Amino acid sequence: MSYRTEEVAYVQPAQPAASALAAQATQQRSTAEYRALDAAHHIHPFSDMGSLNRSGSRVIVKAQGVYLWDSEGNKVIDGMAGLWCVNVGYGRKELADAAYKQMLELPYYNTFFKTTHPPVIELSALLAELAPEAFNHFFYCNSGSEGNDTVLRIVHQYWATQGKHSKKFVISRKNGYHGSTIAGGTLGGMGYMHEQMPSKVENIVHIDQPYFFGEAQGNLTPEEFALARAQQLEAKILEIGADNVAAFIGEPFQGAGGVIFPASTYWPEIQRICRKYDILLVADEVIGGFGRTGEWFAHQHFGFEPDLITLAKGLTSGYVPMGAVGLHDRVAKAIIENGDFNHGLTYSGHPVAAAVAVANLKLLRDEKIVDRVKNDTGPYFQKQLRETFANHPIIGEISGTGLVAGLQLAQDPKARKRFANGGDVGTICRDFCFNGNLIMRATGDRMLLSPPLVINKLEIDEIVSKAKKAIDATAQQLGIS
Repeated sequence: MSYRTEEVAYVQPAQPAASALAAQATQQRSTAEYRALDAAHHIHPFSDMGSLNRSGSRVIVKAQGVYLWDSEGNKVIDGMAGLWCVNVGYGRKELADAAYKQMLELPYYNTFFKTTHPPVIELSALLAELAPEAFNHFFYCNSGSEGNDTVLRIVHQYWATQGKHSKKFVISRKNGYHGSTIAGGTLGGMGYMHEQMPSKVENIVHIDQPYFFGEAQGNLTPEEFALARAQQLEAKILEIGADNVAAFIGEPFQGAGGVIFPASTYWPEIQRICRKYDILLVADEVIGGFGRTGEWFAHQHFGFEPDLITLAKGLTSGYVPMGAVGLHDRVAKAIIENGDFNHGLTYSGHPVAAAVAVANLKLLRDEKIVDRVKNDTGPYFQKQLRETFANHPIIGEISGTGLVAGLQLAQDPKARKRFANGGDVGTICRDFCFNGNLIMRATGDRMLLSPPLVINKLEIDEIVSKAKKAIDATAQQLGIS
């Protein structure tokens, strides 16, 4: 049986030619005009453009705090902080001022050819203060995807400096997400992405994810299951040969894969195995970094110590694009002391992005936003979700901590039985959320929440209330009560 929502066709009224519309760029356009131009010229990420153009995009025109407004005046609460990134909320004048001031002083210069500039120097020093003690060096890029491309370059260069040129394989996880470049997409374990990537990067292999609700068999406890999944890493290393394995990369919790939180036995075992076989351990902190779990970095919540960390999103709260890779001192020392590192980007350490990042990180620090997530709003958010959806007929589990959560949609929650067509059910629920002016993301049959870190308790109540209405409506449409 397939559950589908009806597609509401968006019928475009007669419009002037696209060129005529473009000439009106300084004027405020109607929603219909925006949609016509969007359909005529814009290819959206991860989208079925034919379907989207028939229904018409929702045009977001303004934002403040945790709220968005569309072109028709609807006020929407953003339960996803954009794409997991707007940690300090929308409309922070401090960040706009930092960008404006820097644009007037030095809008751009590169960090090639023995040059640097004050914003990137200040940012590097500030990150060294905020990161775990052994992380004192940072390489800059434009996104998490580029950060994970950079990780591959650093990993291979590190082992070359150690004279271990056979260490080429990187192990990742199925249903992990590490970006959308060819390298990042190969590192990630999203099958639907791999299907459109015949030119995948070589020497990357995957083990199973620690997804207890969906993949545990028999009577294993969550801790036993997580330990067994971690031990797949050792089996894969022995299969390839330890002398051929360079690194293991994983998100501390899987974000785009469904906010999957492994049990407490998982990461200590992963770390033990990496240390045993002399393999670099990489934490992809693109989503988890900068306070999402109530710790500055998500690996601190899980209690392990990586050799490299990938950063982006919350680094600038999404106000301007920027990514980074943090290097543990032992890795940085090898890179620094062994000649050229032949990697870089036009916008590595862009001065405007660096200035905004500094202003953003100071807000997170000085306003004690991360502390508040850990001790106040995060626990409240998790409590409200768990109390509201306890014994709900289609909620199988709630995972997460701090201000990130995944709600598992399930046909039979107690038996851990998922919907056979879970992606359809997730889409139904997402659309109910969207129509109810809540942004809650669907990843297959899991509903995801990751609101701005500045959210207050009344706004949390609003998110939870709107989420319940959407999930109740989904259950009703499925005929489950």
